[in-house]
Amino acid sequence: MTAPSTPFRPFTRLLRITILGREFEVPEDNPVLRCFQYLAPEEVSYGSFCWNEECQNCRVTFDLGDERPTREALSCKLMVQESMRIKAVTPEIRYCLRTLQLKKDE
Repeated sequence: MTAPSTPFRPFTRLLRITILGREFEVPEDNPVLRCFQYLAPEEVSYGSFCWNEECQNCRVTFDLGDERPTREALSCKLMVQESMRIKAVTPEIRYCLRTLQLKKDE
């Protein structure tokens, strides 16, 4: 018998990030979309995401702190970083994270 698998890459600590104005702790060394799945496991698992850059449903707008440029990326490929601020998300992500009581996109 084998141990159950996990969708997350191995991690030893949680990083603090901000999603639409609210702080969360998510596993290091994981793509942002996996971090969303960590916060809302069922909702993201059943969301309309391809996980390989084709659907574009996981696009986010983010920055890495004060005086850093705001950029867009696909959360399925973007690795989470300490103090990352997710400022805007697609309607698909917003729907999956609806139970987290997020603010409107900044």
